[in-house]
Amino acid sequence: MKPFRAGVIGVGHLGQHHARLYASLPGAQLVGVLDQSVERAQVVADLHGARVFRTVDELLPQVDVVSVAVPTSGHYAVAKSCLQAGKHLLVEKPIAVTPGEAQELVELAKQRGCCLQVGHSERFNPVMTLMRPKIEKPVFIECHRLSSFSERGTDVDVVLDLMIHDLDLVLSLNPGPVEEVRAAGVAVLSSSIDIAHARIQFRSGAVANLTSSRVSTNKMRRLRIFQRDNYLSIDFQTRQGMICRRSAQAGERPNVDVTHLQGGEEEPLKLQLESFLHAVDTGTRPVVSGEDGAAAVAVAHQVLQAIAAFASRIEEGARG
Repeated sequence: MKPFRAGVIGVGHLGQHHARLYASLPGAQLVGVLDQSVERAQVVADLHGARVFRTVDELLPQVDVVSVAVPTSGHYAVAKSCLQAGKHLLVEKPIAVTPGEAQELVELAKQRGCCLQVGHSERFNPVMTLMRPKIEKPVFIECHRLSSFSERGTDVDVVLDLMIHDLDLVLSLNPGPVEEVRAAGVAVLSSSIDIAHARIQFRSGAVANLTSSRVSTNKMRRLRIFQRDNYLSIDFQTRQGMICRRSAQAGERPNVDVTHLQGGEEEPLKLQLESFLHAVDTGTRPVVSGEDGAAAVAVAHQVLQAIAAFASRIEEGARG
């Protein structure tokens, strides 16, 4: 296929890697970058033979596809400008801050005939690719996503910053409509929630427990899935998977058979961008669509509402 002219808006922690990969992929040609720091944009542009643009309006006429990797609070405004200009778009997670903004972007992409993909990169983690065929009908799902504190990402709470990864993963397992959400959370080092725990009950009977923290001393990115006949464990950091199955021979005590799987070394972001370019080229639905991103944001706000309700109950109890 003819390389798509690519641009990256926001070349900080994540965006610089979007630029690096567009410059190396055969399906893309990195044309330009844009960042609130012109100096940072110039460094990235010089590394990859691209041009620095000062405004979104200057960049968009020169490109076919765009990655948006600005801080979360700016996703909606920048993504909207790109879609209004008819550009195919990959926006980093979460797609937007509110469900209303997310849905508006989804509708705008449909109106303009644009491919809209959301950067939930754990879907492309090689261990998830290995383990997904083993996942059938989860009964209980447990997610832990813990990291140390960083100023990056604190323009939103930990639910939209970290838990959103696991909400997308859980929803991608097709557990059905949400029936009830219970949650708790507290602010520790920032002005918003830094630690959160949620229990989500689905109408199918499946339950998901999710814990996210950005003030932990230890890093963890782990997903555990309990099914009727087996138990799966996925470690996104080590890319290791484990499948435990009950086995029993006639007249013998039941045993547990354990299978270990190791994901490859492929870079998830590279796989994600290749998938995005393929969707643009073929006109097919992206692996992580705008609708998927909007669904994750909608459940994230149910979690935030449940946290607010929990905080109100605690406050009332303290007064009473």
